[in-house]
Amino acid sequence: MSGPDSGDERSDDSGEPRRHDPSEAPLDGTDEPARGSRSANDGRPRNGVGTENEESVVQRSGSGSESDDVSIEDDGIVRWFFGTNDESVVLVRDILSSVAIVAVIGLLLFGISGVWPPLVAVESGSMEPNMEVGDLIFVVADDRFVGDDSTGDTGVVTHEDGEDHEKFGKAGDVVVFEPNGQAHQTPVIHRAHFWVEEGENWVDNRAEPEYVDGASCDQLQTCPAAHDGFITKGDANPYYDQYQRGGANTDVVQPGWITGKASFRVPWLGYVRLTFDSILGGMLAPQPGLETVAGTVGTETPVSSAGAVGASVGAAGVAAAGTGAAMAAGRRRRR
Repeated sequence: MSGPDSGDERSDDSGEPRRHDPSEAPLDGTDEPARGSRSANDGRPRNGVGTENEESVVQRSGSGSESDDVSIEDDGIVRWFFGTNDESVVLVRDILSSVAIVAVIGLLLFGISGVWPPLVAVESGSMEPNMEVGDLIFVVADDRFVGDDSTGDTGVVTHEDGEDHEKFGKAGDVVVFEPNGQAHQTPVIHRAHFWVEEGENWVDNRAEPEYVDGASCDQLQTCPAAHDGFITKGDANPYYDQYQRGGANTDVVQPGWITGKASFRVPWLGYVRLTFDSILGGMLAPQPGLETVAGTVGTETPVSSAGAVGASVGAAGVAAAGTGAAMAAGRRRRR
């Protein structure tokens, strides 16, 4: 009769054979458990209770979550404000960041243009097709980006002298000015056609006859010129602004009445400001009533100015920047 298999059973101290437990060390002296066996702490729960390793992981995870929380008492109000995940505080942070973006963009535009506000939104069509309703126009000071053959020390190149200086589809600068130098009136944005000297008979000697409807100097209140300045006109208007039925209905434009020069346009963005004006009924920046002049109905072009933006750091930032741009603006108009 053969003895017990050494791989299956072994004797205890009493001499009685017993079955070998595979979870115990192998009989050959190695420390590895038998193939296919599981240790007592192999990660599986016993009687529905997690293992010791699992419990320690949960404890560490919980303590890490608590350490990420911030409080005013422990961290101070500044660190708490920027670190908390409270929804109301996050909303305030988003609004403030959008306002900060608008402010930075506005300061950059002001640094480039030298005027405030640096943008104007076109409301009607006297400069069409070179400026359209809803365009946003970037404006610079008249002493910046001066072209060749500018008039005196004004920095403005006229249509008459601007053969090599084209702006918005035609020769010469487009200027923003206060009609008759009256700051309470909405400024106008039109092209400077030529310069006249005080006492000059500009109608008979310089003007295009069709732009004064064939009138002579003695038929115009603005001729002879009461002072040095520019004769101006909207590109789509039939007459000079200095003609009685001209769009802006202004005297010869003195250099001191000019608040800037149009530099370039961005289509459609001006509608942001125009929409706010229509919703709020002009409360943002009330506009004087526009005089309807026979022969020029529909050609008077108001414009509203808008501090920029809009402009792009995610959808919320763009929207806030565009809104802030519209709110920060003054107004301009083209007649």
